[in-house]
Amino acid sequence: MGSLPLDLPMKPLDPHAIAGDSQAILDFLAEYYRDVDKFPVRAADMEPGRVRKLLPEAAPEHGEPMEHILEDVRRDILPGLTHWQSPRFFAFFPMNASSAGLAGEMLSVGLNVVPFVWAASPAAAELESVVVDWMARLFGLPRRFLFSGGGGGVLQGSTCEAVVCTLAAARDGALGRLGHEAIARLVVYASDQTHATFQKGARLVGIPPSNFRVIKTSAASGYGLTAEAVRAAVDRDVGLGLVPLYLCATVGTTGLGAVDPVREIGEEARRHGMWVHLDAAYAGSAAICPEFQDYLDGAELADSVSMNPHKWFLTNMDCCCLWVARPRDLISALSTDPEYLKNVGAEDGGAGTPAAVDYKDWQISMTRRFRAIKLWVILRRYGAAGMRAHIRRHVAAAKWFEQRVAADERFEVVAPRRFSLVCFRLAPRSGRDDDDDDTNHVNRDLLAAVNASGRAFMTHFVVDGKFVIRLAVGGASTELQHVMEVWDLLQAIAAEVLHRHSTIQRNEL
Repeated sequence: MGSLPLDLPMKPLDPHAIAGDSQAILDFLAEYYRDVDKFPVRAADMEPGRVRKLLPEAAPEHGEPMEHILEDVRRDILPGLTHWQSPRFFAFFPMNASSAGLAGEMLSVGLNVVPFVWAASPAAAELESVVVDWMARLFGLPRRFLFSGGGGGVLQGSTCEAVVCTLAAARDGALGRLGHEAIARLVVYASDQTHATFQKGARLVGIPPSNFRVIKTSAASGYGLTAEAVRAAVDRDVGLGLVPLYLCATVGTTGLGAVDPVREIGEEARRHGMWVHLDAAYAGSAAICPEFQDYLDGAELADSVSMNPHKWFLTNMDCCCLWVARPRDLISALSTDPEYLKNVGAEDGGAGTPAAVDYKDWQISMTRRFRAIKLWVILRRYGAAGMRAHIRRHVAAAKWFEQRVAADERFEVVAPRRFSLVCFRLAPRSGRDDDDDDTNHVNRDLLAAVNASGRAFMTHFVVDGKFVIRLAVGGASTELQHVMEVWDLLQAIAAEVLHRHSTIQRNEL
């Protein structure tokens, strides 16, 4: 292996090195994306410790050429990756990427500014304020979430961070009225379909685990919360002397893509002065299309809204939009004001547009990345029309898949498709009491065989005791042909799995 000459001074930001190393990486990535469809979507033979066995025990003493490093990536790293950008990746929710997202990310990491206070990079802070307002308008959010409407937005790394921030703001507001000792009486509400992030966030801000209410949903409501269920849970707690604090309404749950009726449950929460958070991490991107904006009906009742452009909006990790109706609540809970962080010389820019937004006071950590330029490049490069076409293409492919599942008597659609997530399974084949267990076992085998093939990757969910397979369409490179191919794959493997299980059952009789 080669090494850098020891008698030459190291210049970490040498323009020639930047150009050469960056070009080598761009060429590597271009080759990767040309061939990504040829890789098994997930490494079937990967085992813990494999990479550690391949790499030296200690870091190199001397530097190495970029081409040697990239060769090791090609040989040792790529075979052990799950290829999230494969067009045949249908698991979890996709983490989108795009050439514009890559370009924006390069600008972000290349400029490497830290816009934690306005004075640290004024243009970065102000671009972020502009971009979150652009996004709010594209999604049809109420004016109260715009800076010009008294609200505002911030780019976080993930929904997890956004949740902790809003829970902290809600907590501090309540304790400011009730006294700190009242924290043991505060209650947080969510459905049994709400992401587990909210339970984690509630623990982190000091809410007793016993005060987290998981409200049951059912197929009758499409697995969305109902106003009646929220009312019953809240009234029960009020009768016990507890204090309803925070309610999460989800548009596009992780497991099934379910939608909570934001207006109905928001009105229930308002009766008790609760903080309402609207979580649209995955499905919020669809609201750029007018036909999906009705799912956000009632958003004016929310105190905060979050969505993740890195899920379905062609934005490379990481990027989460968080909007709040009253920034002062967030700032009161999260701000720090040491003398060395004050914006000397910053002046008020006039009504509706603060001259100095210190985003360190809108998030957990003080330091932060210049995410705004990445999202700005994407919006500039593709435009609203391009993003709508991107979303609609995936929805159409998912609709095609749902129709094929519904038409095949061996399968069933478990929950209604609302966006680009289809939840399905091989249907029960008899009326025996143990049929659910048998059906679940068959579906587990079906999913395992599909994933082991390397030709597709999907994940599962369990609802009402049913093992459900999820097909999440949303990859930047995923086209209808890839969905058609995975349907052919499912049909072929389903026939094998059903035949194998039928043979076993006959032998057991």
